[in-house]
Amino acid sequence: MTAVVVPGCSQPGSLQGAAPSPLPLPAGITVAFNHRAEAHYRSPISGAQRSGDDLEALLLETIRGAQRELLVAVQELSLPQVARALVEQHRRGLRVQVVLENTYSQPWSSQHEAELSPHLRQRRRQLMALADRNRDGQLTAKEREQGDAVALLQRGGVPLLDDTADGSRGSALMHSKFVVADRRVVVTGSANFTPSCIHGDPDDRRTRGNVNHLLRFDSSPLAELFAAEFQRMWGDGPGGASDSRFGLAKGSGAATTVLVGATPVTVLFAPHRRQDPNGGLRLIGNALASAERRVDLALFVFSAQTLTQVIAELQRRGVPLRLLADPGFASRSFSEVLDLLGVALADRHCKLEAGNQPLTHAGEGVGIPRLPGGDKLHHKFAVIDNRTVITGSFNWSPSAAHQNDEVLLVIESPLLAAHFTREMDRLWRGAELGINGRLARKLAANRRRCGSGVRREIAGD
Repeated sequence: MTAVVVPGCSQPGSLQGAAPSPLPLPAGITVAFNHRAEAHYRSPISGAQRSGDDLEALLLETIRGAQRELLVAVQELSLPQVARALVEQHRRGLRVQVVLENTYSQPWSSQHEAELSPHLRQRRRQLMALADRNRDGQLTAKEREQGDAVALLQRGGVPLLDDTADGSRGSALMHSKFVVADRRVVVTGSANFTPSCIHGDPDDRRTRGNVNHLLRFDSSPLAELFAAEFQRMWGDGPGGASDSRFGLAKGSGAATTVLVGATPVTVLFAPHRRQDPNGGLRLIGNALASAERRVDLALFVFSAQTLTQVIAELQRRGVPLRLLADPGFASRSFSEVLDLLGVALADRHCKLEAGNQPLTHAGEGVGIPRLPGGDKLHHKFAVIDNRTVITGSFNWSPSAAHQNDEVLLVIESPLLAAHFTREMDRLWRGAELGINGRLARKLAANRRRCGSGVRREIAGD
């Protein structure tokens, strides 16, 4: 007998095992989700068939299809196949330029583990496991040579710089993630170009990759906007004057809207100063405040108090909400998920977040998804009224708005929104809502250690 699965939130039941019907897309836009239930590919890490779209394949198709120019700005690039494809295009005579975040701009094969932070030591071990193609636990000189993406770019002569090129120690975070091909195609979204963000950790077969998506746009007007943002960061390139600009020095302006086919796409590049009316949190807040029928949110980091206030007002108006946040970030002291659940958590110094305002009555529809062990919910998207999609590299945090180099998109398309809603439906099934047992225990331990906590002072208090 065939079981019927009812996902909830008024979604129609579906036959278990039957692939959902394909969804149409707006002209000029493609979207890929690396955990999509109705698609499958063979993982280049494990060699096994798995569910999801192959985000690396989308990147490789875009890179290999370019004829004149490739501009890449991404926090981290550690996929050797992507590096080799860029080198091949550079050797063919294309203009290929790469901007990375300074934390990840040096070859891992030249680093010494003792000099690295715990996070970077773990990353190095994962990339060593990726390079160990015969899985014998020993890296040959050739495996090191062929398995280090940044070293491949350097040996291949691909011009590369990071956010220290402006003469500083580096911006807060060069967090953008995009490729521009031939000033016509843009690939962007939530995923870094790494095994952990796309396929899974090379040293942990449980993982399937942090939950991510990428969008591809075929649009010269949009590509020109991204190329201009790239040029602000690039300046005159490596070895030239210190005219690269990152962070607030870029002087990021207002959001710009272009048509991709018939679809309005608004793009904003961060950061902005706190009082700048063009900032990303204000753009998100205005879009959220317009909701009338429903709001879906899938967020890696949510730490912006102003957006909690907007969501609280939506709930007072009776707008249905589904909000899922990454389990690792949802219960941190600065998380706005806690505010929406009506609770507060002191930090390790027993201090409460400055300006912390937990809701008097816990919001409904707030929780965390169940994920494969070791993976994170890395999306940063919203779907408003089944027609507006907010996405990009932009986490919903003051850091993203006021310090980091980021991409924020607002796309008006019921067709595209249906794809993100289907992803939300997938995450919603099995999600833990409200204060689960793990969070309840953490709150109880925090109260025993810190009592009610002490409020941090806001600057100027």
